[in-house]
Amino acid sequence: MKILKTLTGAALALGLAACGSNPAEEQDDSGAPRNSDLISANSFGCIRDLEPVDRFFVGNLDGDLDATLAVARSETGGTYPTGSVVQLVPTEVMVKRAPGFSEETNDWEFFDLDISAGGTKILTRGHKDVVNRFGNNCLECHAKAEPQWDMICQLDHGCDPIPITDAMIRALQKTDPRCEPTELTQEEQDGLAQLMESLSQS
Repeated sequence: MKILKTLTGAALALGLAACGSNPAEEQDDSGAPRNSDLISANSFGCIRDLEPVDRFFVGNLDGDLDATLAVARSETGGTYPTGSVVQLVPTEVMVKRAPGFSEETNDWEFFDLDISAGGTKILTRGHKDVVNRFGNNCLECHAKAEPQWDMICQLDHGCDPIPITDAMIRALQKTDPRCEPTELTQEEQDGLAQLMESLSQS
C-alpha cells in the first residue's frame, strides 16, 4: 500500500523533538551502571512492544515496569521512576534519567530517532535545548504540564495541543517499520494521508 510505504518519511519529518547533549554518567546503589545509563540505539525498538496507556506507550529500561505503569495510570499523577520510557510516536521518546541529570526537565532526556525495518538510529538527544520542527522548544511545551504529571503532556494536563490528530497518532504507531505489519482503519489511513499532505506543504 502506497500510504504505508511513505510512512517512514512522514514519521521522520514529524520531528516533534530534537536534542543535542550527552547524558551524565550515572550508577545504581551497587555501583553498577543501569540500562538507563547505557542508552544506545538498541535501547529502542517497536513502539508497540511497550505497554499502551491511553494514547501513549510506556516501558522501563531498568526493569521497573510496574512502578512506571503505576504513575502512567494514576489519576492523580506522580514522579516517574528512573528508566521510564514514554513514547507517543515511533520517532521520538522520553527517558527518565537518574536524579540530578537535568533539573530543568525533571531528569527527562529526549531522543529523536531515525527508524527503519533495519532498526533504530539516535539522531539527537538532550534536555533543555530541544527544539522541534515547528520551532517550539520541547522543554517549554512539557513544562506547561501541571506539576503532578511530571512533564508528561496529555489532553488535560495543561500542555499546548500538538498539531496531529488521534487518528494520525494511531496510524504512526501502527506503521512503525520495526514492528510486524498491522491493518489501519479507514480513519487512520485518512489521517496518515492528511499528515503526509500537510508535511509536503510545510
